[in-house]
Amino acid sequence: IPGFGPWIESLLLGCFSSLCLEKYQAVCCRGAKISASQSQQAETMDKRILQELKAPFARTETGTFFQEQPRIGNQYLEDGLLQRYLKVHLPPKVFTEVSQDLERFGSRVMDEIDSLGRECELTPPRLQQYDAWGRRVDHIITCMAWKRMKEISAEEGLIAEAYERRYSSWSRVHQVAKLYLYAPSSGLFTCPLAMTDGAAKVIETLGSLGPLEEAFSHLTSRDPTKFWTSGQWMTERKGGSDVAGGTETVAREQSDGTYILHGFKWFTSATDSDMTLTLARIVDARGQVEQGSRGLSLFYMKVRDEEGKVNDGIEVQRLKEKLGTRQVPTAELLLDGAKAYRISAEGRGVASIASMLTITRIHNVVSAVASMRRVINMARAYATKRVAFGKPIKDHPLHTQTMARMEVQARGAFLLLMETARLLGLEETSMATEQDQDLLRLLTPVAKLYTGKQAIAVISEGLECFGGQGYMEDTGFAVVLRDAQVLTIWEGTTNILALDVLRSLTKSQGKVLAAFFSAAQEKLELASRISDLESSVQLIQNALHRLGQFTQRAGSKGTVTMQLAARDFAYTLARIYTGALLLEHAAQPGAPLTDIYTAQRWCQQDLCPVDKEERAGCYDEAAASMDTSFVYEGSPILKGKL
Repeated sequence: IPGFGPWIESLLLGCFSSLCLEKYQAVCCRGAKISASQSQQAETMDKRILQELKAPFARTETGTFFQEQPRIGNQYLEDGLLQRYLKVHLPPKVFTEVSQDLERFGSRVMDEIDSLGRECELTPPRLQQYDAWGRRVDHIITCMAWKRMKEISAEEGLIAEAYERRYSSWSRVHQVAKLYLYAPSSGLFTCPLAMTDGAAKVIETLGSLGPLEEAFSHLTSRDPTKFWTSGQWMTERKGGSDVAGGTETVAREQSDGTYILHGFKWFTSATDSDMTLTLARIVDARGQVEQGSRGLSLFYMKVRDEEGKVNDGIEVQRLKEKLGTRQVPTAELLLDGAKAYRISAEGRGVASIASMLTITRIHNVVSAVASMRRVINMARAYATKRVAFGKPIKDHPLHTQTMARMEVQARGAFLLLMETARLLGLEETSMATEQDQDLLRLLTPVAKLYTGKQAIAVISEGLECFGGQGYMEDTGFAVVLRDAQVLTIWEGTTNILALDVLRSLTKSQGKVLAAFFSAAQEKLELASRISDLESSVQLIQNALHRLGQFTQRAGSKGTVTMQLAARDFAYTLARIYTGALLLEHAAQPGAPLTDIYTAQRWCQQDLCPVDKEERAGCYDEAAASMDTSFVYEGSPILKGKL
């Protein structure tokens, strides 16, 4: 068709399929006499169009390249440090049995549990307050995967293992190692497990008499049909950590010796649990309550009856909207005549939950360390599959160096976790020395606050290892970072925990710090005889010396100085003791070069930041005043007062 060739060609390239092109050619052949040269040109154009139509991304095609995703393997078999730690510390027979159990469990995590955890993330809980007929039911609906996690927790003895004590003091180490493998794939079911473990510990400490005997048997059961989880209802509107000043809930004693509770719990984790422990103030005969921590008593409450109906005195106001941990049902509750049993001496509620805090804080450390390890393992696998600039990213030195820095942090945190588990096991079996007990009291808040900060930093860095895929929700990586943020908040923020470290020094009259120095020196003894570790040992020795000098100077400056130094002081304890643990581990016979390298790398950082900051004048009253001016500069709060 004269004059229309270019237009038709453009149209064909943009819109026509090869079938349309064939029809067009057939019409042209029937309607006109085409010369040989024109026919050859048409054939050439036909081939070119067909080639264009087969090009990548043409029409409905999406290209030929798809990035292979990293997949988890058996996390026990892929963790050489965990295996070496257990082999060094556990008696041979215990190691053999524990290792076999963890290898089997690692396969179950890979084949079954990990997909269930992902389902928990994708199907968060929801609240049904009323049934179809208008009756108040306050039913928290969770997915089947969440329910299956509860069954698996019982089957695997994730709580029972610690209380059966079939391996004596090493039972806690076994339990913690198992939770460490489980946590990143658990869909946050580790949250109710932490509070369940804490409740079991409180009951065991107080004595499982009366209703507590039944509760303890359920909390530590391996039978999925009998296993209970526990909540922890402490937080009210006035504040979380300040339970002494923030608890408004009151308890009225009944003629049968039980109590009814009235109050509002602003934050209750794992509200779908079977029972809970909570604090309240007992109303006396004059209708008065005592304020402060001495007015608080501890109560045990069944959340629902045998038929699953919620306690008549509990109303679920709403589920909380959270940054992360969306898998866990967290609710605001009104207690309006909820039946409960007092389980502590009157006014001894805060003292009675001390053992619970030890357990839940160690669980917090488990989650922090396990999350770091999982992100690194996934990034390690991805680095072998992702090709950029002509080679796998594992072959780019800067990328591997970045991962090595993450690895050093994760390995140090792991040994700090296992040390607290070891000390806890000794305490629970009455095998702990006085030094062990003092060290556990000090290291628990130190480990919790430090690993929480490490986890956020390492996981954030880990997401970068996946590039844009690390930022996508559907890869499952983004949720790990969101969930990690709770680790620095739940069971005490970093500052609250740092002040708790100072309280341990004051209450023990310095004994916990003496235990720290003594234990650190003991761990350096073997390493000091190994030439490759000598310089690192000296760095730890220097840091201990500087820490000792700081404590002497700070002791003469009053409480303000120590409060300002509290966070850096806790960081110093964490870095020094972790360094000592890494050196001790690297000094074991047959230790690989990677253990030596890890200890060396750890000790290259500033091991005593509290000394550096104190010498710079950061803890003086003038600095405190300047901090206020600096932070509130321009704020209407202090306008005209600066």
